[in-house]
Amino acid sequence: MKYLLLGDEAIAQGAIDAGLSGVYAYPGTPSTEITEYIQHQQSKGTHPSIFCKWATNEKTAMEAALGMAYMGKRALVCMKHVGMNVCADAFMNAAITGVNGGLVVLAADDPSMHSSQNEQDSRFYAKFAMIPCLEPSNQQEAYDITRYAFELSEQLKTPILLRVTTRMAHSRAIVETTNEPMPQKTMRLPEDVKRFILLPAFARNNYAHLVEMQKSFGEISGQAGWNTYTKGSCPTKGILTTGIAYNYLMENYQPQMGYSILKVVQYPLPVAMIQQMVADGVQEILVMEEGQPVVEEMIRGMVPSTVAIKGRLTGDLPRVGELTPDSVRLALGLEPLPQHDADALVVSRPPALCQGCGHRDVYAALNEVAREYASPRIFGDIGCYTLGALSPFHALHATVEMGASITMAKGAADAGQHPAIAIIGDSTFTHSGMTGLLDCVNSNANVVVLISDNLTTGMTGGQDSAGTGRIEQICYGLGVAQEHVRVVVPLPKNMEEIKNILREEIEYDGTSVVIARRECIQTLKRHLKAKK
Repeated sequence: MKYLLLGDEAIAQGAIDAGLSGVYAYPGTPSTEITEYIQHQQSKGTHPSIFCKWATNEKTAMEAALGMAYMGKRALVCMKHVGMNVCADAFMNAAITGVNGGLVVLAADDPSMHSSQNEQDSRFYAKFAMIPCLEPSNQQEAYDITRYAFELSEQLKTPILLRVTTRMAHSRAIVETTNEPMPQKTMRLPEDVKRFILLPAFARNNYAHLVEMQKSFGEISGQAGWNTYTKGSCPTKGILTTGIAYNYLMENYQPQMGYSILKVVQYPLPVAMIQQMVADGVQEILVMEEGQPVVEEMIRGMVPSTVAIKGRLTGDLPRVGELTPDSVRLALGLEPLPQHDADALVVSRPPALCQGCGHRDVYAALNEVAREYASPRIFGDIGCYTLGALSPFHALHATVEMGASITMAKGAADAGQHPAIAIIGDSTFTHSGMTGLLDCVNSNANVVVLISDNLTTGMTGGQDSAGTGRIEQICYGLGVAQEHVRVVVPLPKNMEEIKNILREEIEYDGTSVVIARRECIQTLKRHLKAKK
């Protein structure tokens, strides 16, 4: 059958057709649609036996997926690139334990930082963990490679990293799917339980085995058929492309150029193909890769020093941001295409909090109270409310990563700052803020933690939030005094009450929590519409 699918949706369908038993994820653009697609299929009554609920964070998702793979079933864990940092402990050690059932880790990178705070490249994680990595160049490959990834994982008994980027994840194309999807695997316990017990004596053996497997990983990469090498008519020039960069090349490539072309989809890099390119007389290799110059750095040690390597490091392609058909065109030495200036009627529309959003009332109250102090510091976090750093509020003094608001406020308070205020969303709080709050309690840090609870994960589209209905109980359990866990409803009519509570808690010498609770305006609209 043929479908018009996003790259994310093609991955999801590929996983389903590969006999998926569970998908574990925390929502993060550009990976969110994978889990949502599977949830949508379940809402239609198909594939009800696939476990598909949002995890509290990427670490718990990775660990749960490893647990399902331990039982011999196939599991998919999905996240955006910065989520790889959160799950890194479990991810790295999963490479040491290996797997019993197929385990595919999907990392969706965001070059140009469309919705992220950095543009790190997840291929480094695959190299770091010494496991195979797959990088499809189009939606059909995304579907096919996902199915292949599960087979490869079980064949090699190792996790597989599947890496895509924003344009791949969020563009659509026709995808032809199989008419014979695989059934789910039955439970099968590991033959060697010690593999999964990482005491040093066992882990050393596992690590030695992983190192021994590197040769096999490289051989399979060159033989599996995903990587392709085409010798060109021009004997001295070659191009190495990875992932979606191959599409940008094909958009500009002209047959008379005669370049030898190596398309890389599967890692480790196919060393034999690279060496064949050199043996064919190539003296200059242009590396086109989306993200950081991972391949460009690696192949310098695989070819003679007389072969010139060009790419992002040499300035032939942009060092930061996404590749584009235009930047690839220039790297090929072609004349740029005509450019059209933006019409004067097109006005810049920076992102802003929705009209009617409860976060707006939170910032209105917070800003008014903060102005009463000589040098307040407000530490923000990752979510819709991060937009409070922009006009018209300009309320935040720092926003770094998930959960950092609370612990940065603690550190500032430890240094003598007063007031030190953290603002964090309900989903981010349960994702990675709870441990920071525990640190505050343990040292009785003089901070106010403002949890802006909109009852959902609003920034990524309104997914379930892990702590909905339990935020107060979590704070009590972490040791915050009950009289200093205050709940307010952020509405204009409650503004004086909110400001007075904020003043009281700022003046309290210790750790306090103010929960501003009102449902996200977007999910409220959906719920009201569903009731009609």
